[in-house]
Amino acid sequence: MKPEIAHHLWDLLWKDYSSRVPYARIYAQTIEKAGGTVANDHIAFRSLRMSVDSPQRRVNLGIDYLEQIVQLLGYEAAGEYSFPETHLYARHYLHPQQEEFDLPKLFISELIVDELPDDILQLIHQTVTSVNLLIPSAIFNTFNTNTARLVKELSRIFSTPWQPPKRSVVEHVNEVTQYGAWVLLHGYAVNHFTGYVNRQNTSAYPDIETTARALANLGVPMKEQIEGDVTYGLRQTATQAVTEIVSVLDDSTDAEIQIPWTYAYYELAQRYVVEVEPGKLELFDGFLGKNAQQLFEMTRLVNG
Repeated sequence: MKPEIAHHLWDLLWKDYSSRVPYARIYAQTIEKAGGTVANDHIAFRSLRMSVDSPQRRVNLGIDYLEQIVQLLGYEAAGEYSFPETHLYARHYLHPQQEEFDLPKLFISELIVDELPDDILQLIHQTVTSVNLLIPSAIFNTFNTNTARLVKELSRIFSTPWQPPKRSVVEHVNEVTQYGAWVLLHGYAVNHFTGYVNRQNTSAYPDIETTARALANLGVPMKEQIEGDVTYGLRQTATQAVTEIVSVLDDSTDAEIQIPWTYAYYELAQRYVVEVEPGKLELFDGFLGKNAQQLFEMTRLVNG
């Protein structure tokens, strides 16, 4: 039951994400038109490592919170990554029935808020004190006999659980950490899905180069470089992030106003066989820290 719920949940999140990120739809249409298959290598989420008081209890808004739901879905932590220069930490998760149920890997990162300058820490803290988190275990216990309702309720977790930030807060935080500003605006919304090049199964687009080139030729703004190396087992690139109109609070009136900000991008990943020990070859199923660091920057405002 758990892998089936995960499959339906990610499908629901994909529908919302792809409605907001036209580049993902263009990719899917391009691959399908060529007779290929669209599969997701991984889904990425962002969070804030900090503890706050919620109506229910004191909670950590970072990986610890999202890990509750992924573990309930049967996922297991499989690797961790540190990015000290940007005060970020991440883990990736695999599902033991990944192949059977065609489940993507998960990549969940968090901003270590306590490492930021005191003024930025206080601005973030003031914004998220209105948090009202949904409790994954309670959702499972309440709706475990109704899969459709359960998936719908679980999908509500992947949104913003606090009130919109003040405009000046977002702009000030963005000067120090664009990742932090993004999370204040988008919360736990999907940061990106990832087209799995290995599964495309079409001679028209046999590798990441031809796929990225095809998207660029269709007018999709692409990252200039392809990160990674065959030797290390993973190469990745991405579209630019789309810009959305988001809600913030006016500083003088506290009225809700709208401003443009980056939301999500669509990533491409191609995986390769590596020698895990002498004479033993396996398809690399992890992540490369240097690649991830470059891709975190895809949500930076062009003028930010």
